[in-house]
Amino acid sequence: MTTSIRPESVPEPESNSQITTQAEEPAGAMTFFEHLSELRKRIIYSLYAIGIGAFIGVYVSKYIINWIIRPIIKALTEAHLDPTLVYTHPAGYLNTYITLGVYIGIVLASPVVLYQIWLFVAPALYKHERSAITGFLFSTVFLFLSGIAFGYFVTLPYILRFLVSFQGPISSIKPMITVNEYFDLTLIVLLGLGLVFELPILIFFLSLFGIVTPKFLWKNFRYAILVIAIVAAIVTPTPDAMTMLIFMAPMVGLYFVGIAVSAIVTRRRERRLATAVEAR
Repeated sequence: MTTSIRPESVPEPESNSQITTQAEEPAGAMTFFEHLSELRKRIIYSLYAIGIGAFIGVYVSKYIINWIIRPIIKALTEAHLDPTLVYTHPAGYLNTYITLGVYIGIVLASPVVLYQIWLFVAPALYKHERSAITGFLFSTVFLFLSGIAFGYFVTLPYILRFLVSFQGPISSIKPMITVNEYFDLTLIVLLGLGLVFELPILIFFLSLFGIVTPKFLWKNFRYAILVIAIVAAIVTPTPDAMTMLIFMAPMVGLYFVGIAVSAIVTRRRERRLATAVEAR
């Protein structure tokens, strides 16, 4: 009785399509509790960075505050008014120092916070998308600082000139501006424009996950203008139309930049999917 000897099956080499698919696979899926644990870790690291940044910010705020009040001093001088700011509470000036230092700390810690956000989002991205971290961090910080610069050099001086020069019918009424109220106004303008300038980054992520496309953004341009006008009306601290248009102009320009970013992201994704289909 002879036993038949069967040759051992030799595993077939993986096809190119399988290799391509594995190379394009995102990181392993995590459970719900693993997501919560990862989120908790990223939040703790971000708070550490903000705390260290705030400590540094409070120390340097005494130098930055002279730079912050320069536009209002110039506006008061041009309006032939007393170029001084006051505070009406014993701790008013100290609160301004601390508050300014905290916001400076947030700006200083923003690269670390953005990096933690990226690490939390990265497991859901493909390998080539995760390699774009440098461009993401640079673009986000650059756009935010560009918004602050636009607000400080363009928007804020115009707003202050309009508000200070508006004397009203009674000439005996003179402005007595407190440093706290001026700082609140400056904070709204600068941080508001800094966040508005992040619009291309928002569109980048929405396009990356396939939520929006350049065709969708272009088709709904009229509705986007309406939303931009509403946001500008809410953020604008003055009732005049010119200030609102100054707020709207960069937002409309950034919307078109976002359409270009969406087109690049969508084209690359479609090219990658077409390559994967052809490899099969």
